[in-house]
Amino acid sequence: MLSQDVAAKALPGAAIAGADTSDPILPLELLELELSLEGFSGGEPGFCEAVRHAASAVHGDFLFDLPAAGLISDCRRLAVIRIPESDVTMRTLFAALDEDGAEIRLLQPDEETEHLLRFADAFVDLLQRLPAKPKEAA
Repeated sequence: MLSQDVAAKALPGAAIAGADTSDPILPLELLELELSLEGFSGGEPGFCEAVRHAASAVHGDFLFDLPAAGLISDCRRLAVIRIPESDVTMRTLFAALDEDGAEIRLLQPDEETEHLLRFADAFVDLLQRLPAKPKEAA
């Protein structure tokens, strides 16, 4: 299942709270995700854990993170997450740690980050093709 997202704009809280009901983004999940990340003060070492926890809180998935130097301006690290868009689809978002390591902002994929979105989609496709781990081996 590949993302339909190709439209990195920051997702300001005010825009989330006032989102149009016809918008496919789920405002409550995004608001909860943003609020979970708002109090972040862990610097680079706590970035992954904070994003993983926030994604899990909205029943989403933390896919991976990577150094973001040269990928997005004023960004030290970038995490790729997926959150539920409906009962059967997921929306891919980026969580960007700023250069100071003090703030995490949510970004929607755009033309500048389209290659990262394609990589994330390929990563998910690969994970879905892996055989399920037997329960007794877990």
